Amino acid sequence: MIQDWMIITALVALVLLLLPAVVAAFLRDVDAGTIRLVSWLQGSTVIYRGPGKSKEVPLFTTGTTISSKVINVDLDITDQTADLDNTGTPRPIKVRVLASAIVSVGDSDELIKTAANRFFSKPEADQVNTLTDLLSSSGRRAINLLTHDQLFSAKTAPSPRALPASSSPGGTAVALPSTAVAAAEDDDDPLAVIIRKACSRELTDLGLIFNSLNIKAVQSEVAEARRRQSAAEAQANADIVAAQQSRRAKEAQLEADRVISDKQRDLEQTRAANAALIAQAEAKKQDALAVQRVAELDATQIAQAKADAERVKIEAEAAADAEAIRIRRIAEATAESIRRVNESIREGGESYFRYKQIELLPQIAPAVAEALAEAKLVTIASDGRGAPDATANGIVGVIQTVLAAQLVSRSGVLDGATGPSGASSGTGTPPAKRS
Repeated sequence: MIQDWMIITALVALVLLLLPAVVAAFLRDVDAGTIRLVSWLQGSTVIYRGPGKSKEVPLFTTGTTISSKVINVDLDITDQTADLDNTGTPRPIKVRVLASAIVSVGDSDELIKTAANRFFSKPEADQVNTLTDLLSSSGRRAINLLTHDQLFSAKTAPSPRALPASSSPGGTAVALPSTAVAAAEDDDDPLAVIIRKACSRELTDLGLIFNSLNIKAVQSEVAEARRRQSAAEAQANADIVAAQQSRRAKEAQLEADRVISDKQRDLEQTRAANAALIAQAEAKKQDALAVQRVAELDATQIAQAKADAERVKIEAEAAADAEAIRIRRIAEATAESIRRVNESIREGGESYFRYKQIELLPQIAPAVAEALAEAKLVTIASDGRGAPDATANGIVGVIQTVLAAQLVSRSGVLDGATGPSGASSGTGTPPAKRS
């Protein structure tokens, strides 16, 4: 019993171990970028595109795997262009085209089967050589149909000539359709258009399709000469631009210098004008100061003059007051002297007066005589007396008046104005009293 259970356990383990291997034999992995072709006994073929699984039965199916990745082929083509001169004579230009073409397996089952049988059945080196020869041949034919300018500028180039009939590598004639020219006109790169049209038949025979053409470089002596010319022109233009920029920079510098010079000149003029204004202001200030000093001097002089005038006025008032006092005293003294003389005369009588007359007669007699000699007298008597009496009386009156004045003067009345005591001391006692 135990042995049966052990046998059953061993069988189950064996089944579990062999099941993955059996499933792997019937279901195989198809990786990404690969295509699996499975053929059955009756001759049918099933195509599986990765990633996925393919159904296969050992001993009843046959399978093969091909790559569905793109194939990159480098091309180095050297040939002549289809250029013509002005008279229509061919003037081909030797060019060299460096490009890379990209091809891949077709999408339809028929193309996949064709590629598996005709292309991928070859060794890998033969595959690359076959594609290189095919694409190079198509590229040379395309170069022969294009002009030099078309290879360098697709949009500005003239329309290419119609493609002639050509033979495929296998000897099959290939007649390019007339729409190639229209396609070349519409496409930016006529070389790629012509290569695609020229090699599409050959690639289809191999189960491949043409994806794109990447032109790396187009080399020629004309292009190199043009490039050198363009470089020279560019350099010349750059030199011209540099010269123009340098000239403009110099002009700008000169303009800036001119502006700075104008600004400096304006600044100097402004400074000069300011200096002139400052000088004028200083002169006006000095004039004002001079006027102020003159005014101050005048004011000082006026004040001094006022002070002097005030002082003179005070002095004059003081002098006037003193003079008035002096005159008043003199007048008082004179009056007092006259009063005393009169009193003396009144007390002494006629004898004192006559005594003084006799005393002063030697002094006044010459003057009276001279005056009478020079005088021209006309005497009119109206009181009944005669003219001689009236004249004698008048002369006597004059002599008396002069004598009285002399008496006053001689008596020291004017000199004794300091007080009544001095006046009285000069007169003395009348002679009549003494006698």
